[in-house]
Amino acid sequence: QKEDIEVTLLPAGHCPGSVMFLFEGEKGTVLYTGDFRLAKGEAARMELLHSGTRVKDIQSVYLDTTFCDPKFYHIPSREECLNGILELVRSWTSLTPYHVVWLNCKAAYGYEYLFINLSEELGIKVHVNKLDMFRNMPEILYHVTTDRHTQIHACRHPRDDDYLRGNRLPCGMTCQNGTPLHVISIKPSTMWFGERIK
Repeated sequence: QKEDIEVTLLPAGHCPGSVMFLFEGEKGTVLYTGDFRLAKGEAARMELLHSGTRVKDIQSVYLDTTFCDPKFYHIPSREECLNGILELVRSWTSLTPYHVVWLNCKAAYGYEYLFINLSEELGIKVHVNKLDMFRNMPEILYHVTTDRHTQIHACRHPRDDDYLRGNRLPCGMTCQNGTPLHVISIKPSTMWFGERIK
């Protein structure tokens, strides 16, 4: 049997280019989410989930269940996380120019929202190893730099967890102008958060 199916890609908000798939055919409508991260009310604003003024009738949802576990009962919103990180980074970096933050990011993509907001709010560019992966995302290029002389780092080392010793950043920075750095590490990770919340 053959059936024509319309497939619509919807933004998943997980990392740049991530999508959810909406399948529509004679036998009904199915939404496959994959990894997604949508803010409250964001799905309601997606025009392609609506038909006229009504939400489309979706018979089945194939939902990513990475965090379907009681220890992830409450995951803070992206805005709550950003505000907490902003407050911490602002208070730390304002102490002296030698107080720096390392964002211990476990994946290559998915932190663009954080980098852009930190840079815009604090006026500090985020140090990354290479700009290559951001070439197709011009909106972030203004907020990241390969110059190590900044107070916010998202640089990486193959063994980040083992590598950060004392006040040494993964990029090798230990001091600026002969003054030792004071480094704090922030691990922006839902998985890590879930393992530690009570």
